[in-house]
Amino acid sequence: MDDSIEKISKIAVFRKKEIRRIIHENEWWFSVVDVVAALTDSENPRDYWYKMKIRVQTEEGFQLSTICRQLKLEASDGKRYATDCANTEAMFRIIQSIPSPKAEPFKMWLAKVGYERVQEIEDPELGTKRTRAIYKAKGYPDDWIEKRMRGIAIREELTDEWDRHGVREKAEYAILTAEISEATFGLKPSEHKAIKGIERENLRDHMTDLELIFSMLGEASTTEIVKTEHPEGFDENKQVARRGGNVAGVARKKLEEETGAKVVSKKNYLPGKKRKQLKDTDK
Repeated sequence: MDDSIEKISKIAVFRKKEIRRIIHENEWWFSVVDVVAALTDSENPRDYWYKMKIRVQTEEGFQLSTICRQLKLEASDGKRYATDCANTEAMFRIIQSIPSPKAEPFKMWLAKVGYERVQEIEDPELGTKRTRAIYKAKGYPDDWIEKRMRGIAIREELTDEWDRHGVREKAEYAILTAEISEATFGLKPSEHKAIKGIERENLRDHMTDLELIFSMLGEASTTEIVKTEHPEGFDENKQVARRGGNVAGVARKKLEEETGAKVVSKKNYLPGKKRKQLKDTDK
């Protein structure tokens, strides 16, 4: 799954409180600490959760930890840490031990967002529609959204091919993606971000139409080479990633020669005062 969509899908909001979640074994798992924070307004939700586990074990003889999983979620510092998470069923059990007037509306909310994943498994098109709606709500134009969605589909096809050819670690996906991007734009992704003035934001969500098109070309070219040559493992696929990106890189350079303008742009979709509209002339 594309990183930006992954990020979007991993944040849910209940009454303006963010609840981190992650897809694990084809269902949503929610951060228990985030739920505690949303329901109790505690200044220290981690401490609340710790004391709550002790109380429930003492009063009921039940260990809440047994229905939780330690899954890695992104924290406010941008790093991923092992976090107590619970699926919808387990979260209902946990909520029973939280005295809060928000408990009942939260149960209704939880049932809805938990069921969304079931719906998307049965009908993947629903997930695509929700993604489009998110971008639309953020103010992106329709033609940009169409390119972004096409890019997501192309990337999914590429990652499927990588998986079939012995590349399965997320860290390896990131390295191969960076290889394609650097060969395509002549810049490391971190350098590309620096030009746009973004840091932790997803780079593709700030790309212009042309940048998206060349990203798609690099990844589509890599996919075709993988299908043709069947490289196995990380090292062989790394070489192919560089070659696939180079196809887009050659096309980019040719366009720049013809137009006299650089494809890589500082334009982005940062909100508020920092926002630089993609329709504006780049300076």
